[in-house]
Amino acid sequence: MRVCIPWPHAVLRTVAADVAQITDEVRALWADMIEVMDAMPGYGLAAVQIGVPLRLAVVDCSDSRGQAVRMANPEVLHASGQLREHEEASPNLPGVSAVIKRPRAVTVRFLNAEGVIEERDFINLWATSVQHQIDHLAGKMYFDQLSPLKRKMLIARADKLRRVK
Repeated sequence: MRVCIPWPHAVLRTVAADVAQITDEVRALWADMIEVMDAMPGYGLAAVQIGVPLRLAVVDCSDSRGQAVRMANPEVLHASGQLREHEEASPNLPGVSAVIKRPRAVTVRFLNAEGVIEERDFINLWATSVQHQIDHLAGKMYFDQLSPLKRKMLIARADKLRRVK
């Protein structure tokens, strides 16, 4: 099974490349990503988190799992003005988290598993996770939304936890 690469690996700050078409290789990568996401366990995963600089993401916020949405080249078309707070974390920087405010609902356009352009509305946790993954694909981490001081403190805490292990 693939593993999440540790912060501050350069690929986590790289803008991922667009996916031209959905191939068997892309489908296999999505399957690997779902396996990693479910093992964490987490609500989503971007390909860059496992060292693959392609605009691929998976999200599954269902109670029962097995409902993963596979997305290539996702982009937010519309975001609600109403914000929602959620404690976010990343397996690339384990042991730390922060409460982040994001739009409560988003409309996202992406290439789906059948290779068809789809527009879908996501709300609440689904919306948070989709936005979190899209940030990863743009070379951003959730803690980039924090003030410089809070970000520095969070990374220092993660570094300390890593040294203790």
